[in-house]
Amino acid sequence: MDTSQIITILQVVIGILVCVMVVLIAVYFLISRKKENDDSKLENEFIVEEKQKTDTVSTGDFGKFQGVLTRESIFDFMEFDEIVDNMIVRKNRSQYVMVLSCSGVNYDLMSQAEKYAVEEGFVQFLNTLRFPIQLYVQSRTLNLKDIIASYKERVENITNDISKLDSKIAQAKQSGNKAMLEKLEFESRRKKSVLEYGQNITDYVERLSSNKNILQQKTYVVLSYYTVEIGGNVENYSKEELNNICFSELYTRSQNVISSLSNSQVSARILNSEELAELLFIAYNRDDEELIQINKMLDVQYDSLYSTGKDVLEKRQEKLDQEINIAAIDLTTDSILKADKKKQEEDKINEQNKKKAIKEKALNILSEYEEQLDPKVFELASQEISKTAPEENKNKSSENVTVSAPAGGRTVKGFSARRVIKKRTETKD
Repeated sequence: MDTSQIITILQVVIGILVCVMVVLIAVYFLISRKKENDDSKLENEFIVEEKQKTDTVSTGDFGKFQGVLTRESIFDFMEFDEIVDNMIVRKNRSQYVMVLSCSGVNYDLMSQAEKYAVEEGFVQFLNTLRFPIQLYVQSRTLNLKDIIASYKERVENITNDISKLDSKIAQAKQSGNKAMLEKLEFESRRKKSVLEYGQNITDYVERLSSNKNILQQKTYVVLSYYTVEIGGNVENYSKEELNNICFSELYTRSQNVISSLSNSQVSARILNSEELAELLFIAYNRDDEELIQINKMLDVQYDSLYSTGKDVLEKRQEKLDQEINIAAIDLTTDSILKADKKKQEEDKINEQNKKKAIKEKALNILSEYEEQLDPKVFELASQEISKTAPEENKNKSSENVTVSAPAGGRTVKGFSARRVIKKRTETKD
């Protein structure tokens, strides 16, 4: 192959390559242009959609939740169903929770022996547990406004007392009673010292509350009871029956925990329904706990329209007291009736014994004068004593009887046998 043919072939190849490159460049520009058109179209659609949203949503609703909140969605978020009978009901009544509030001890200020006692008590508490518990610690901002208001009220009362003492001191000076004057002046100085101390404390607490937040830690013991622990088919129980069964079990467990914690010098108590609501509110609303306070809401009776019943513990305690009173009255009445019946029986027995003793005594006295009486009279007198009641003898008037002298057969008239016997008995004594 000569040189001219090689050049011709190279020219053809180069021409083909140039054509391919031109086609590729054209395709690239077409694809880029189409992509730009698509992006601009999407951007225009987004702008139109945002503009429509801006037109439909007012400026006052900006940033607010625009969805629909249902009761079920709120309950799913809060993870509990309701608060009833000092218990938190969870998981569609499959779990009941009771909470104990525990007070702390100054462990660092205790002696070594006291520390050992607290530790031993806590070990005993852990060893006596037969059911699971949870420990929950909640930090709260201590609200000093109520404390400051209480301090100011006391300071004002002391100021009024000092004013009254000043008037009494003036009266004592006018009357010239030195003893009373010295006593009143001493009391006035004491009150003024207390007033100065109270004012300083109030100012200190006010400065403390204005400069920084004071946190307070509260410790809780959480007890849970599951309805599967009841056994059997739980669906056969009504709502009230489940509440009563779970309350009884949790209350028993709570009393065991309270008794065991007392060995560690830790006092505990069961939170009522209002305190449980406050506990959950602070747990879910950490930032708003100072703005919305449950205790102040209760003070202004915000729940008076729908909650007028007493606490469940108070109601059950009142019911228990009422049952105790009724049982005590019944027991007292039965005891009085039985005692009265027993006393009547004892009185009857004593009366019978008394009659028997009187008859025996009368027969003994009669037997002492057997030799001085006529045998027939003695026999009749003995029979009369045996068949006659002492009460009848007391009611009857003394009758004159004829007493026969055994020696000469002479009779003595006009004398009562009882008087003769009595006289002879006194003479013998």
